[in-house]
Amino acid sequence: MQAYDKYQIVIGLEVHAQLNTKTKVFAADETTFGAAPNTQVSAITAGLPGVLPKLNKNVFEKAIKLGLALECDITRENHFDRKNYFYADLPKGYQISQDKTPICKNGFVEITTDNVTKQVILNRIHIEEDAGKNNHELDENYSLVDLNRAGVPLLEIVTEPVIHSSDEAYQFLTEIRKLVRYLDVCDGNMEEGSMRCDANVSVRLIGETNFRNRVEVKNMNSIRNVKRAIDVEVKRQIDIYENGGTIDQETRGFNPADATSFPLRSKENAHDYRYFPEPDLPPVLVTQQTIDDIKKSMPALPKELQEKLTATYHLSTYDAHIITDEKEIADYYFQLINHTKNYKAAANWMINEVKSFINENGILLQDFNVQPKQLAEIIQLLDDNIISSSGAKSIFKVYTEGNTKSAVALAEELNLIQSSDKDELATWIENVLAKYPEKVAEYKKGKKGNLNLFVGEVMKLSRGAANPKDTTQALVSILNN
Repeated sequence: MQAYDKYQIVIGLEVHAQLNTKTKVFAADETTFGAAPNTQVSAITAGLPGVLPKLNKNVFEKAIKLGLALECDITRENHFDRKNYFYADLPKGYQISQDKTPICKNGFVEITTDNVTKQVILNRIHIEEDAGKNNHELDENYSLVDLNRAGVPLLEIVTEPVIHSSDEAYQFLTEIRKLVRYLDVCDGNMEEGSMRCDANVSVRLIGETNFRNRVEVKNMNSIRNVKRAIDVEVKRQIDIYENGGTIDQETRGFNPADATSFPLRSKENAHDYRYFPEPDLPPVLVTQQTIDDIKKSMPALPKELQEKLTATYHLSTYDAHIITDEKEIADYYFQLINHTKNYKAAANWMINEVKSFINENGILLQDFNVQPKQLAEIIQLLDDNIISSSGAKSIFKVYTEGNTKSAVALAEELNLIQSSDKDELATWIENVLAKYPEKVAEYKKGKKGNLNLFVGEVMKLSRGAANPKDTTQALVSILNN
């Protein structure tokens, strides 16, 4: 372990976010995920002779939106370039990209690891079209090519080499995914390939100022696997250096099944792509009015919402972070507190019941049956001591099944209304204490934990009609006399 402590890890990330536009960046082909192979391919996508690209305006709007959220400088005069290389899934023999004039420059992403906050500085965000997809598994003799993805718009987010651990890389990707979802720029689904990440990894002795050869790691289909791949690659490089070897600048793949990396090809440099200006697309000019209009249309972002939840609604930093982790959850919470002023209870229900139900059932919030107003009714019944917490969960369960009755009606129908009759409560307590004389004796000798037994038995005897708080107070009063 001592050998590893001598080295500093240096990581730069390249994140490809597939924009959730209806059509491709330079053609009118649809971009629906999961369509049959080669059914979303036009003459433009196929690169047939004589065709001309036509820019999708929505691509620029989404790029600017992300750039503004990340405090980037927006490029006013944009040019496109051809990035040339041969691959079977690249029918034109080049990608249209932005080399000299990326739409966004500079900017940063704020991350927190081990209670330390830092800014991950961005180099650039640029627009480019995606390539198709090769499949080497469906046929043992041939590689199959699906061009549906060719021409799909991408934003490539490139960091400076300022990330120094796999944990920092994990947090960076988590923040990027959260942000693109909030902005409705990309769905952030790495499993479907709509967000992909390449990690440029190198190590150097602590105190060294020059960068050593880096390795680009590809083929990672989750944020967790990016972290694993970085850890594997760091260990591999340090082991090689410690044994007197050198690191070749190359591209490697990552196999998540056995957590190993393997060489793919020697790493290309920019000049290998022979960039030159795209002759078929004119410059795109971005006006200040366009930037101002896009800025006005942007939703509140996670950091702003977290500050609002802690300052205005007095939630803990933890609760605010969990609620704003997903835009849909945050939206639901703000709808919920339109119907209740018990902000803490609303947060508890969101975190402990709503999110748990969604995760356990593998559904989206849009498919969740419980409406914010219904959940607020449950919270109100609890606040008024009309139902118990177990009764509230019973009503919640009925609502998840699609019931639309009021919470009060369900409480009455399910016999969940708590009794306020003190004589009735006294009778239940008397019966329970008579049933457990030995436990009463233990309590009086100091075994105060038996109180929970008595409360539980009263709740059982009353079929949930007894108020737990009133029951506890009455029991303590009786037992201590």
